[in-house]
Amino acid sequence: MIWQELTDIAQLDTLTEESREVPVGIFKHSTRCSISATALDRLERRWPKAEGTEALKMYYLDLIAHRDISNAIAEKYGVQHESPQFILLKGGTAVYHESHYGISLEDILSQARN
Repeated sequence: MIWQELTDIAQLDTLTEESREVPVGIFKHSTRCSISATALDRLERRWPKAEGTEALKMYYLDLIAHRDISNAIAEKYGVQHESPQFILLKGGTAVYHESHYGISLEDILSQARN
């Protein structure tokens, strides 16, 4: 799984534009939270075996280092902040978001295909 790091609020404009061409995923991760670590591990373990993952561009946000970006994501895409959280963008908008153990690779890929 190849993550692009999300480290600057200005990148959100790039993600929005990229999502008009390919689905874009954002994983918001708290490096201090065991639930977040488990959700990330589950996603990364299932990723290589799942069909269709190559069509997504993935971004990773370290919430501890970049809470300001998380706040900007909530505002820009109308998705309440949670941690851990996965947000899928298509066509410039959030089409899927889930948190904690509700994050499902199958659901992400289903939404990416629609």
